[in-house]
Amino acid sequence: MVAENVKEHWKEYKRLSILIPAYNEERTIGTVLDKVIAVHLPEGMEREIIVIDDCSTDGTAKQAKAFGQSHPDLKLVYGRHDVNRGKGAAVRTAISLSTGDFIIIQDADAEYDPEDYNALFPFLLSGERVIYGSRFLRKGNNRLYFSFYWGNRLATLATNILYFQKLTDMETCYKMFDAALLKSIPLQCESFEFEPEVTAKLSRLGYRIKEAPICYTPRSVEGGKKIKWLDGVEAIWTLLRYRFWKPKQV
Repeated sequence: MVAENVKEHWKEYKRLSILIPAYNEERTIGTVLDKVIAVHLPEGMEREIIVIDDCSTDGTAKQAKAFGQSHPDLKLVYGRHDVNRGKGAAVRTAISLSTGDFIIIQDADAEYDPEDYNALFPFLLSGERVIYGSRFLRKGNNRLYFSFYWGNRLATLATNILYFQKLTDMETCYKMFDAALLKSIPLQCESFEFEPEVTAKLSRLGYRIKEAPICYTPRSVEGGKKIKWLDGVEAIWTLLRYRFWKPKQV
């Protein structure tokens, strides 16, 4: 539930944009969409769902379109890339189509619980412009695979050293933003480097990013997990590359 001392500020905001990049997620995207629309948002807050299909070769498109047709009152935007470009490109396309006051990234793989939106909202309403959901701050979460766990830890450590942050989970999917802030950042990511790029550029703009604990249920590689150890190497390179990026004033 939203804290009492920030409830009064809901009236200042009208819409949450939920960005869902998807590639070959026919097995889970319907479940994710069901959970997204089941989340209780405060009275007067609309939800806008933007699904960007990154040229899936399975039934992802069919599932997403069928969901939209079965919920005609829901604001759901479906877009598709003509070629597979990567998660970062899909996120950037979704950002360009979003119209909300807040933006959150929602993976289509059912590893994250949309109920945690309400764990992040109070931070923005109390004056923060960005908040990350940390999988490591919540006791009881299942651990990632060994290689994913230590790859994330290494990337997070590099972030903290290079950008003077105090993060526990830089690679988390659940990043919620003030929409105007996110749209002001010139992103170039194509694949999984969205996470380190946006973190690096926020840091260079002077933001000290806070975190809130969230739930997490990791899926297996056999179950469709796509990120690989090489993406961890790319994350470190991205953090180093943008260490000397000159920030655009917000």
